Parts: sequence; C-alpha cells; structure tokens
Amino acid sequence: MLKFNVLTLRSRNRRDCSGARIPVLGSAVYIFLLASILFILCAGPAEAGDPLEQIKGTVDKVLEILRDKSLKKPGMEEFRRKKLRETIEARFNFEEIGRRALGLYWRKRTPDERKEFTALFSRILEKAYIKKIEAYSDEKIVYTDEKIDDGYATVRTKIITAVNTEIPIEYRLLSKEGRWEVYDVVIEGVSLVNNYRMQFSRILHSKPYAYLVKVMKAKVAKKD
Repeated sequence: MLKFNVLTLRSRNRRDCSGARIPVLGSAVYIFLLASILFILCAGPAEAGDPLEQIKGTVDKVLEILRDKSLKKPGMEEFRRKKLRETIEARFNFEEIGRRALGLYWRKRTPDERKEFTALFSRILEKAYIKKIEAYSDEKIVYTDEKIDDGYATVRTKIITAVNTEIPIEYRLLSKEGRWEVYDVVIEGVSLVNNYRMQFSRILHSKPYAYLVKVMKAKVAKKD
C-alpha cells in the first residue's frame, strides 16, 4: 500500500509514496499551524481586516480551543475536534489546495471527481494532523511580515520554541468575496502543495486516476 508523506518540522529527506526521496519538514508539536490541511472547505461570513489580521484571528481561536482546560476532560475529544474543524474550515480553501496539489490532472476531472478528490484529500490531511495539532504546548508565535499583490497575499510568521529555535511558517492566501483564504502553507521553505503535487504526480505518471482514488479511499478508511 502506498503511503502519503505529511509535512513535519526538521526531518531528514524521506521517501515519497513512489519510493523517491523528497524533502519534508519535521516535529509534531507545531503542525497545528498547518491546519491548512485538515478538512473540507466551509465558507464563512465576509469579514474585514487585512490578511495578517485574519490569519492571526484564526490562529488565536485555535489556540483558545487548545488551551481550554474544560475541553481536555475525558469524553470531550470529539467536541474539541469539532470546534477545531469549524474554526479552521472558515479560513482554508481546500478546493483550491486540492486543485493546486493535483496540478494538471485537475483539469481532466469532472465536477463530481473534483468534489470527491477534495473530500478525500481533506480527510487524509485531517487524519495525519489532528493529533499533532492537539500536541501544541504553548510555543510563541510571531507575525513578521505581510505582502499583498493583486488579489494574493503572503503572511510570514515564525514559531519560537522553548530553546529559542525559530521556525518560519509562511501562509499564502487569495482574496475571495471580501475575505482572505489560505491555499498553501510553507514551512522552512517547503510548500505543502508542492509536496503533495510531487507525490500525486509520481502515482499518476504510471497509474490511472482511478488507482489514486482507490489508494486515497483506503487511506481514509484505515483505522489509526
């Protein structure tokens, strides 16, 4: 069974789902910032504010949930994860993330196939990262820069660990109906979208699209 690599902080090069080595990032604690990558797109209400303000607002809400002691009690896991999903879904455009990750193969897909791919891809990311998000342990987050250019924006942040290691996180956003939505996250120079695009391309170079869907469905169905 093929295995999709997920982005983690400061890891060595790993092999992708085709067996080739690719650069990925490593350490579980910080991946909540990739919550780029968790669930199916859910449109939120229009809101004011520049890209940096909107990113900070979403991250602050996630941190509030993670720090809420009442949500750490036994039996609260599903409710806590539901609140995380609702917060994250409003900021990340997973259809756009999926379109960019599938690359040229997206154009050949029907509307129903695109919808199915987005749902499967989102579920794979959710399964890969949900526990890592919940492992956050109060590292410091600094917002360093914002650039806006013709409907697109970049927000740069960094995480400062307990030993003062700085880890750069870059959010790439697009403007849609008065709000800014994330379509990629870059950690230490490695793009989430590019990482998955390379893996999907390696599969589709030699296998039909139906095979990729089969692999993704098996990944989603597999119990952790």
